Amino acid sequence: MRPDTRSAHRVLRDLDWNLLHTFVVLAQSRSITDGARKLRLQQPSVSSALKRLEDQIGRRLIDRAPGRFDLTEAGELLYAEALDIQGAVLRLATVLRETTDEVRGHVRMTVASHVVCPLLDSALAEFHAAHPSATCQIDVMTSSDAIAAVEARAASFAICLVRAKNPKLEYRRLYREFFGLFCGPPHPLFGRRDLTRADLKGLASVSFQTDRLQDVLKPVALMRAASDLEDHIVGTSSHLEEVRRMIIAGLGVGPLPLHVAARDVAAGEIWQVPPYDDLPAIDVHLVWNPRSKLNRAEQIMLEDLKTRIETTPIERRTYR
Repeated sequence: MRPDTRSAHRVLRDLDWNLLHTFVVLAQSRSITDGARKLRLQQPSVSSALKRLEDQIGRRLIDRAPGRFDLTEAGELLYAEALDIQGAVLRLATVLRETTDEVRGHVRMTVASHVVCPLLDSALAEFHAAHPSATCQIDVMTSSDAIAAVEARAASFAICLVRAKNPKLEYRRLYREFFGLFCGPPHPLFGRRDLTRADLKGLASVSFQTDRLQDVLKPVALMRAASDLEDHIVGTSSHLEEVRRMIIAGLGVGPLPLHVAARDVAAGEIWQVPPYDDLPAIDVHLVWNPRSKLNRAEQIMLEDLKTRIETTPIERRTYR
């Protein structure tokens, strides 16, 4: 047996699969402490697990130093393979399921918190009516985490914002929404109809964590900048409901999708402020992993959404 073959057999025999899961979480974290929090373990236990994995692999996987926590070249390669292994383990139930005429599978969607889409709602309603024994799970998370779950094959598909497309995944634009700026009842601009952009100069603002020039809500960041709002954002969240809460509480002016905010505006909970024209458009995508082995329920739901997208003109999937 050749030396490299013996080494491969040794890794296969000795590798602890739990260590791979720990490594995947660490690779998606900012530090050992952050990874330990996600794993709900003590930091020394996580550090020890990483050391054992590096010893078994025979390579340093993460460069760890003050202010630096980066995957090495070997770590990048192992992370890509570990995602595939983790996805395969998670899909074992799919491979082993019994085939029946009745669709009984479980569909797990990961969605960004601000997803309000009539096309998706009708798809869910018709799917449940046609397959009442199938189950659905909808997990709300940041767009980056939603995509990571799809890449790891831990989720059937995601509905979220997309910053840069991963060549391993497939994307379809589900709908387009437009963002405006709003304030709440305690705010001095609330209820005023004579406002111009000049009235916003220097005011405090709240926003989403991805409202930055280098992130997915760059157009919203540019809108804030053009309105001369104060550079310092006094409140942020990755969840729309919490951004809405801070706006209503009067912490500052903040962005919301127009079609999501419409009901609150009608109820007198929030008030739109300038600009009123040329508002930033944001696309929300359906994202899935073509390498995932989907159960029948997932296949039916995903194909139905893809068909609805292909047969519905974008004008009808644009919410103003």
